[in-house]
Amino acid sequence: MTQSAGSAARPGRPVEVTEAQLAGVQFGPDGLLPVVVQERHTNEVLMVAYMDREALRRTCETGRTWFYSRSRREYWQKGETSGDRQYVEEIFYDCDGDALLVMVIQEGRGACHTGNHSCFYRHFGEE
Repeated sequence: MTQSAGSAARPGRPVEVTEAQLAGVQFGPDGLLPVVVQERHTNEVLMVAYMDREALRRTCETGRTWFYSRSRREYWQKGETSGDRQYVEEIFYDCDGDALLVMVIQEGRGACHTGNHSCFYRHFGEE
């Protein structure tokens, strides 16, 4: 299993968050907010997913990324079936509080279920 440059397999590190910070997060009418996941060492955007309050709580407590699947309507921890785990380094919320940026150390092949390192491997103009 390969890892990102400079990373080593390690347990997730909990992220300290205050009640005031959590109060600044604005979940949408469906209870979700978009989350951009970026690799710490390369700054590459790996994926976009969704969290609700519970997924955010789990992510902060475990130091591993947790998301809410809109299609399956269930929680999932990145890498539990694929082994391509994400270890949280920092979590940011934007100026409006309606989106998160999670900086991670990506373990394994990458973040995309297709086997690509990033979900953003296609661009307009390709044939």
